[in-house]
Amino acid sequence: MKKPSYVGFEPSTYEWRNNINYRDNPQLYRIGKGQQGVLTCEPYKSEICQHWRFKTPDIATESSTKILEMFYQYLDTDDFVGADMAKKFLHMGYTRSRRYANHPSGRKWQKVTNKWEILPLADDRMESDKARSADIFYTAWKEARENQQYLKLKKLHRSKYEK
Repeated sequence: MKKPSYVGFEPSTYEWRNNINYRDNPQLYRIGKGQQGVLTCEPYKSEICQHWRFKTPDIATESSTKILEMFYQYLDTDDFVGADMAKKFLHMGYTRSRRYANHPSGRKWQKVTNKWEILPLADDRMESDKARSADIFYTAWKEARENQQYLKLKKLHRSKYEK
């Protein structure tokens, strides 16, 4: 079985830096895959992270609604980096909720005699509060990632800065 992605992670090769203000320097922002950069890119991390919660479906609803509202505010000012970061936080709400639905301890991997194994899935992984929280974040994430203005700004950012 393969090892977890964080094993052997090399920070010096990571595209994102926490000492860069990406609002002032959008040319340094790389879109990346999935949630890359989500806990690094300032000032967006600090603006969005304070609203990111998924413990219960009610909390997830409040959180995803606020982050989606921020996503649209970033779009209103043509701030692609902010919109992309908000979308990534919605994605992370989905994946982290799903992780805790599948593995209530939050740990997916366990090292057993020099190899990594995935821990067993929870019996209630499709009906738990965390599963419902995941569904809530998934809906908001899907809305953000399919937004036409967002997709237009993403294409523009790539053509302008990621050659």
